[in-house]
Amino acid sequence: MARPKADLPAPGELLALADADDRLAVRVTPGAKVEGVFIKQGQVLVKTRAKPQNGQANEAVIALLAQALDCAPSRIALLRGATSRQKVFRIQA
Repeated sequence: MARPKADLPAPGELLALADADDRLAVRVTPGAKVEGVFIKQGQVLVKTRAKPQNGQANEAVIALLAQALDCAPSRIALLRGATSRQKVFRIQA
């Protein structure tokens, strides 16, 4: 059975939450049953099926953010929070 597509907001909605230095704060839920990028009360939430082992969840979050922002994953860099649920990414325009 095929997995359903991830829920993704419009790219403009995500970019509106980035600060002046193009940094985006994200709360991550690894090992979730569904994948997606959600905006709840002005905060970006990313749920991924990947487990938090060997950076797999971080890679999955970058891939989901890239898909939501309609850009290449190489344009998104993890700045802070490699082992935390609270992460900060830089989005290169």
